Amino acid sequence: MLVAFPASSLLSRLYFADGGKSKWIISWVAVAGWPLTVIFLIPMYFFYEFAPTPLTWKLAFSYVVLGFLSAADNLMYAWAYAYLPASTASLLASSSLVFSALFGYFIVKNKLNSSSINSIVIITAAMALIALDSDSDRFSYISKSQYTWGFIWDILGSALHGLIFALSELVFVKLLGKRSFHVVLEQQVMVSLSAFVFTTIGVIVNNDFKGMQSEARRFKNGESSYYMVLIWAGITFQLGVLGGTAVLYLASTVLAGVLNAVRVPLTSIAAVILFHDPMSGFKILSLIITFWGFGSYIFGHSFASKAPT
Repeated sequence: MLVAFPASSLLSRLYFADGGKSKWIISWVAVAGWPLTVIFLIPMYFFYEFAPTPLTWKLAFSYVVLGFLSAADNLMYAWAYAYLPASTASLLASSSLVFSALFGYFIVKNKLNSSSINSIVIITAAMALIALDSDSDRFSYISKSQYTWGFIWDILGSALHGLIFALSELVFVKLLGKRSFHVVLEQQVMVSLSAFVFTTIGVIVNNDFKGMQSEARRFKNGESSYYMVLIWAGITFQLGVLGGTAVLYLASTVLAGVLNAVRVPLTSIAAVILFHDPMSGFKILSLIITFWGFGSYIFGHSFASKAPT
């Protein structure tokens, strides 16, 4: 999660920065790497003698719903990275911790202690700071309206991300159980496959496949650079989601939200170095406050786990 998700976010921003235009294409690429998980799954059937999980109608329905939500989530983030600097987009995406904690509490009955609530309030304040400083890092070729929509899509995508975490954990609790790690790979394959189908339909309807060749010719540093960005974006996204699904299986929605939010400073610092993103005083303060929110949750969770029961 901590390596693949920041890399995927930076590659998405690089796609738009170097001449990519299609939000559908970068969303499609994110789930086109679903066969990568199959490579990990198949040996578990042959060498470890795990039997495939029976596909009931409830399980199939859950995969389709999660796939649709994942496809929508990827598209929302694509709009965000099209209009926002990578550092700003990643800071806003840290709000997924807030939504992961809330949805985890209401849907999966994860516990919320005082440190969790404190971190939610702190990170929400950090998001408000970015909103107050919205003009300092807006690209010259991006209008105020586009920047605002990028901001909105990023927050909505983060909320949907938190909901997906909670529903995925619910599938483990209610339908799959925690019998073996191969159920993590099965869920990842089926959900990504469903998302791939939905996104492919969107790309076809939008007629974006035909535009890939012309987009590649216009891409900075040439066609090979274009396809390398797309390929590595697909690989890193799949590895990041696989890590997130594994954390849900091994721990909880809230911890997955925390680790997902921890990538914020990694992505922000890398974006400043690689893309020369502007770092205003408000954005630096927001980053510090976000660190504070992470620390509050981790300290409180660690203290609670060590307390006698």
